[in-house]
Amino acid sequence: MSEQPAQARARLDAWREQGAHGLDPVRFHVMEALEQRAATHAGEVRRLLDARLSALLDGYAAVVESAAAQAELAADTASDGSLRALAQTMANRGTSAFPELSMLGDFRQLWSGLRTESQLRQSLQPAPANTGPLNSSALAHRSIALMRELSPGYLRHFLEYVDALSWMEQIQADGAVAPVRKRSREKKAT
Repeated sequence: MSEQPAQARARLDAWREQGAHGLDPVRFHVMEALEQRAATHAGEVRRLLDARLSALLDGYAAVVESAAAQAELAADTASDGSLRALAQTMANRGTSAFPELSMLGDFRQLWSGLRTESQLRQSLQPAPANTGPLNSSALAHRSIALMRELSPGYLRHFLEYVDALSWMEQIQADGAVAPVRKRSREKKAT
């Protein structure tokens, strides 16, 4: 046996021990079969089979090196990844440990104001024409217009309250909140 076939067998055995044979099992099996076939021949046929095996081994070595580099990069990313560290810290603290952000209150206030302004613009659209004096749409429009003239702050507060009631009614209609039932009192028999 010459030096080159012994080296090919040693490389294949080393990759199998490292688990590199699983990177491309079909290609690895082809290389092992070619190595075994080359061992049974001599002369020119052996030289051609060894050359083909050498080319396949060099190609597979590149695959092994690439996989090792990717595994090393993944290990580096996983070991010192700040997102993973943050997630682990938050999991150790529990959900009640999240601090209240000061900017969150400002955002809530801004969003509430924008929502109220949107509802105010929507409610101040022209009233339906040719309605009677007791039409609910006309009465609501008239009362909102009067509130706007007399107390704009109260109107905003009123619209926020109506929005909250509407939101709670929608949640209850969706079935997210079970209706509250009153307990009936048992009458005492006297």
